[in-house]
Amino acid sequence: MRWLETATGILKRRARGDRMTARVDESTDELSPHLALGRLGERMAARFLERKGYRLVAANFRLAVGRNTRGQVIHNEIDIVAYEGETLCFVEVKTRQSDSFALPESNVDLRKQRQITRAARVYRRTFNLTNALFRYDVVSVLLPPAQGDGSVVPPQLRLLRGFWTEERFRKRSWFGSETNY
Repeated sequence: MRWLETATGILKRRARGDRMTARVDESTDELSPHLALGRLGERMAARFLERKGYRLVAANFRLAVGRNTRGQVIHNEIDIVAYEGETLCFVEVKTRQSDSFALPESNVDLRKQRQITRAARVYRRTFNLTNALFRYDVVSVLLPPAQGDGSVVPPQLRLLRGFWTEERFRKRSWFGSETNY
């Protein structure tokens, strides 16, 4: 599995004391236009977060979380894992060319939040970070296409800290917190 190689590489660098940096894949030649737009947005978001003082740890952290009804392996992915001070941040990047229909961050719906939360739990367990402070952020990237007159509109990036919490995804007790059966 690819994510094991990534996790193993991170653990080896961590054991050697190497500075852990994230590399977002620069090649977008063979990708479809919407995937190329997403990769470009992720690269811009990574640079944006570094300028804001984040220390990037991993990009596109991917892991298998189970199988669907047809037996195919289901993967979840965290776009960027970074530290802001002592807080571990799991960052989802959403890139769009226009916000006329909806803002990019509106696509980080409940289903996507659940997927990232599940992947983040595995990440924290894998690297023994279960007691670390953490939060879920979103970077919204708006990359408008060039105008008809050839003028270029600059990209707009917004960081939304603490976009959601893990609280809504915790399993609840059937009998309440006080009752022990």
